[in-house]
Amino acid sequence: MNVMGDKATLFETGRFVQPSGEEPTRDEAAEAAEEARHRLQAEAGDVESMSVLGAMLLRRGDLDGAEPLLRAATAAGDRAAANNLGVLLHQRGYPEEAAGWWRIAAVAGSAAAAHALGRYHRERGDEPAAEYWLRQSAEQGHALGAYALADLLEHRGDPGAGRWMRAAAERGHREAAYRLARALDRRATGAEGEAGGDNGVAAGAEAETETEEAEQWYRQAAARGHRRAALHLGAILEKRGALKEAGRWYLTSAKDGEARAACALGFLLRDAGDTESAAVWWLRAAQDGDGNAANALGALHAERGETQTAERWYRAALDAGDDNGAYNLGLLCAEQGRTPQAEQWYRRAAYAGHREAANALAILLLQVGDTSGAEPWFSKAAEAGSVDAAFNLGILYAGRGEDRVALRCYEQAAAAGHTEAALQVGIARLREGDEAAAERHLRCAAGGGSAEAAYRLAAVLDARRPAVSEHELGESSLNVKTECEEWYERAASQGHRRAQVRVGMLAAARGDVVEAARWYRAAAEAGSRNGAFNLGLLLAREGSEPEAAVWWERAADAGHGRAALRLALVYARRGELAVGQQWADRAVALGPAEVTERAERLRDALREELSA
Repeated sequence: MNVMGDKATLFETGRFVQPSGEEPTRDEAAEAAEEARHRLQAEAGDVESMSVLGAMLLRRGDLDGAEPLLRAATAAGDRAAANNLGVLLHQRGYPEEAAGWWRIAAVAGSAAAAHALGRYHRERGDEPAAEYWLRQSAEQGHALGAYALADLLEHRGDPGAGRWMRAAAERGHREAAYRLARALDRRATGAEGEAGGDNGVAAGAEAETETEEAEQWYRQAAARGHRRAALHLGAILEKRGALKEAGRWYLTSAKDGEARAACALGFLLRDAGDTESAAVWWLRAAQDGDGNAANALGALHAERGETQTAERWYRAALDAGDDNGAYNLGLLCAEQGRTPQAEQWYRRAAYAGHREAANALAILLLQVGDTSGAEPWFSKAAEAGSVDAAFNLGILYAGRGEDRVALRCYEQAAAAGHTEAALQVGIARLREGDEAAAERHLRCAAGGGSAEAAYRLAAVLDARRPAVSEHELGESSLNVKTECEEWYERAASQGHRRAQVRVGMLAAARGDVVEAARWYRAAAEAGSRNGAFNLGLLLAREGSEPEAAVWWERAADAGHGRAALRLALVYARRGELAVGQQWADRAVALGPAEVTERAERLRDALREELSA
């Protein structure tokens, strides 16, 4: 029984016996002097001194010395002595006799005794009696009584539990403060998840208020040494971005033995660049059975190339019940080319419900040609919320020609923020002629970093621009970049060759030859035949026809008919008719129709010239 004394009325007299581990530090000499004084007064028959001295000896663990003093004081009608006598007898293993003395003290008005008696009845399954005595204690302002009553009512699902939990927290009960904070935290999280529309605004405001209140109760409990409260307070502060304060609470909690706090502190230190200190805390947490910390250690050693140590920690994570351990073992084996072992670990994690392991297993099966085996795992992972799996399932269906099913998968992934899926939905909507929907998805994908989406979005916007007549073109309009050009440039800066060519064309239209040449050259060097052709045109206009011919040849070799025709003309002008005829033949073959027609006329003319 973790209840001793009547704190509300007897603390000042020294008759409040605190639970072990919560005793305040006192000056030993002063305590010895006080004990001697009370002993003298007790021997002289002073009842209060008997009670106080008995409490002091009980607190020290001297049950034999305390019992006669407490019995004598109890016989004289001291309720605190009756309560402490009950504590002593409970410690000796006489719970029924202890309950009898607690009842006497409780009837006399001891809130602490009423609490102890309520706990006694609850341990024996007599909940009505337990509630009666706990309520007596709680209504007298006893923090432990309020907490025990709240716990009993909460166990029954009684809505009145919250009132008493709050009362206990307000009276300084740290566990009550923690549990009140957890309840507020869970309610706030639920309200945030359900928020939507006008009601959602109100729910969001309520959730924010409850989150703030939860933080205050976490602070109260953490300040009193509650390690889990310190952990949750650290998590709230970390989410807010107050990393230094979060780290201090994580450290407090970790030093008190909370493995999850040690793990969280490790991640904070890693993100701050202190990997060595992070490893120390992860090691401490992992040794205390934290699977997340074991996985973090495994990843750290894997990054260093220490695969055997990494595997050992991943196995430790798995032994701790963390399915990520099996998934990480699968990744490690896959990187080493140990495909059968990778499949084994992926399967283990996937069967345990690990969605990314299910996706990885499906990819592995797909790589070895087992399409029928891959599909159900993709489906299972997608149903569990894996965005990558939904996208991969779309690719699988698209490969079979099941475009409508594929589109549904892409839409599922795109709704969850998958960039490439949004691109595929945008392309599909363009094919269907739904330009508004296409633009919406292309913007999402382009904003997510897809160069292809940025290019296609720019093309949509470009096609929408009204034609500008020559007399309307002026320096001011030519130098203003439109939104479509900005998207072209974003794609071009990511290495998209067609976008680079288009940016070059727009720059050339503005008269910025240097900028145009830069983008054409970037595209040409990356293998774009249009980039090489346009660069050649630019160089030729600037009087550098020999260099232009080099780029036209590169374009022609890549299948560009106009570049081949330009080369035929260059060599014809140089008098190298045979070479010119060869390039004309190439241009005829490459096309398009307009080029073929012109190249045929040139070829015939060169042939006549050569045969003359």
